[in-house]
This record gives sequence, C-alpha cells and structure tokens, in this order.
Amino acid sequence: MIIHGPSAAELPVLRDIERAAGEPFRGLGMASIADDEPPSLEQLSGFQRAGRLLAAYGERGPAGTSTHRDRDTAGRPIGYLLWEPVDGCTHIEQVSVHPDHAHRRIGRALIDRAERDSGPGALTLTTFAEVPWNAPYYTRLGFRVLADAELTPGLRAIRAHEAALGLDRWPRVCMRREAGRSDSGP
Repeated sequence: MIIHGPSAAELPVLRDIERAAGEPFRGLGMASIADDEPPSLEQLSGFQRAGRLLAAYGERGPAGTSTHRDRDTAGRPIGYLLWEPVDGCTHIEQVSVHPDHAHRRIGRALIDRAERDSGPGALTLTTFAEVPWNAPYYTRLGFRVLADAELTPGLRAIRAHEAALGLDRWPRVCMRREAGRSDSGP
C-alpha cells in the first residue's frame, strides 16, 4: 500500500469511497448515516491545499500475486483520511476505507501516517461509541474515550456541531491517542 496526498482528479473517487464506506451503517439501522452526503469537492480541495488529506492506494504485486480486485485498484485510492489541527492536537476529521479493502490495516496506516505528517502531539477524533468499526476499532489502535471534563474547547465545539446535525441519535464519544502510540494494539 502507498499513502500520499491525492491529485485533484482523484477527489471524486474519495467521495465514492465515502459512499461505499457508509453503506454498512444501513445494516445497523443507521440509514441516515449511510445516506449522508460525502465531503464536497470544495471541502476535499480545501483539505488538499492545506496538506491535510491523505489517500491510500492499491499496489500491484509481483506478477501472478495480485488478486483481481487488487489489479483493478492498483494506483487508485482505496481509502482516505482528513485531519485538522484542534487545540494543539491532530484531529482526525474523517477516515474511510472502501469496504472491498476492509481488514487490511489501511485505516491504521492512514492514521499512523497522519500522526507522522502532522508533527508532535496527540491525535483526537469523534466517533460512534457502539459501532464495531468505530470506537471499538479505535480503542484497538491505542485511542481512549475522553471524559467530559477532558474535552478541550475545540472538541466541545465539534461535538456541539455534530449534535446539531443529529448525530447524537446514537451514542458518540471523543477519543484521544497520545503521540507515539502508533504501534499499539493488534
């Protein structure tokens, strides 16, 4: 797998990845999450210009070793991550991997790369507490749930915005991973 900033021409593919990554929420009774519109091209371009957009790419293996699916995506984005600075931390705004490429540690690799690229400091994110590929997954990557008293002003503002969007229909949490914990978990 290769990780780097995507080209402007690849931004529509990231929107497709987001739509596909949202579909599993439908099976949990979270159709409004599955139907949520991905970040716009304008939003993705803003993250790209700021150097806060990473994409993971399929890689063609040695002759005869790639699966058909791998050959079809070689050199194309299969996952992406958006981050922004929030209160001295690297806040993971979004990380999505196409479901055809799930369980390959792509999300982990994107998060670890964002940590390296963004400089010293902890990582934070907000996520659904009870969705298996959300908070339980991030816990395995070394994140911990923050108590309300630990929330910074920026995280409080993000949570208020999420609540205004109706995301609090399902339990949500803020999580944090201290710098240098990228090797934690299985």
